[in-house]
Amino acid sequence: MTGMTSSARPLLNRRLAEFGTTIFAEMSALAVRTGSINLGQGFPDTDGPEEVREAAVRALRDGRGNQYPPGPGVPELRTAIAAHQQRRYGLSYDPDTEVLVTAGATEAIAASLLALLEPGDEVIAFEPYYDSYAASIAMAGGTRVPVTLRPHEGGFRLDLDELRAAVTDRTRLLLINTPHNPTGTVLTREELTAIAGLAVERDLLVVTDEVYEHLVFDDAEHLPPASFPGMRERTVTIGSAGKTFSFTGWKVGWVTAAPGLVAAVRSAKQFLTYVASGPFQYAVAEALALPDSYFAGFRADMLTKRDLLAAGLADAGFQVFRPAGTYFVTTDIRPLGEEDGISFCRALPERAGVVAVPNAVFYDNREAGAPFVRFAFCKREEVLREAVERLRRL
Repeated sequence: MTGMTSSARPLLNRRLAEFGTTIFAEMSALAVRTGSINLGQGFPDTDGPEEVREAAVRALRDGRGNQYPPGPGVPELRTAIAAHQQRRYGLSYDPDTEVLVTAGATEAIAASLLALLEPGDEVIAFEPYYDSYAASIAMAGGTRVPVTLRPHEGGFRLDLDELRAAVTDRTRLLLINTPHNPTGTVLTREELTAIAGLAVERDLLVVTDEVYEHLVFDDAEHLPPASFPGMRERTVTIGSAGKTFSFTGWKVGWVTAAPGLVAAVRSAKQFLTYVASGPFQYAVAEALALPDSYFAGFRADMLTKRDLLAAGLADAGFQVFRPAGTYFVTTDIRPLGEEDGISFCRALPERAGVVAVPNAVFYDNREAGAPFVRFAFCKREEVLREAVERLRRL
């Protein structure tokens, strides 16, 4: 039989067998096929600041970044990242030895886990978790150990006792995401103090995904785990331009960490993409230096959109968990007489012309996530209003 392999072994590496097409690709394709409003995948429907886009055009024209940029990233961007961490959080990093530019936060996560894990190492991740975490842990041969965030007083909360109990002699690393996608939870100072104490006591490495650092609302405050006692030398902090400047297609992310950790992550990263996003790196360097008024305006705009969508979802009959951060709202569909988020989301385009994402795909324990559905509000206000109008049909 032509085209068939002789072996009965599956073509896909068995570590990746549980990961098919990502839910985001599936739901975005469904949105296109049905002509629905896509509140599933978290990408803005308008571009970020004109001056940042022009900076990329200028770099292209001036021939900056059109060839391979330096492996660690262009010096201008590494300097800008270090300045951002210093200005925002009082964290000082050496641009030459403690900053690494990556192809988005997704590569930063993959490279960090591939570099720092060996087969059999356990990784504790808060559940629900972004799907690339599970895939990257699997590719590294690690074992993921979920600690579930549970609904509590209108949000989702971490149980610190459950976290402590999850640590074993095989635990190598804590994978932390704050502000948290998909629940919108922002870890508090008390929670982060406890997490830091645990990491120091058990000598754990910590990888923190902080791509939504500039999207915190109400009384919430983003506190980088690396800023807590004993954490700077053991923490790999991951940031990204895509979410903060609304240029998700540029794929510019970064890692800040102590020199030994950056060297380890770079060793893995250089064999993934080697380098990426040359001209965009120069543009993001300029973006990070934008005045505070840009970041405040961006947050205020997203806050308006959050409130618009949250109110509309509540009117439509969903139980709404108002997020303290990110640009996602998690809802409970049980008040609508539904229990299975996956089948609900597959049927929603036909029923209401809107696409959302079922949170169950972000859980090892599918039952725990079954009734929860995530909507993105990083869209134009008129799009959100139309989506809310359509959801009222439910």
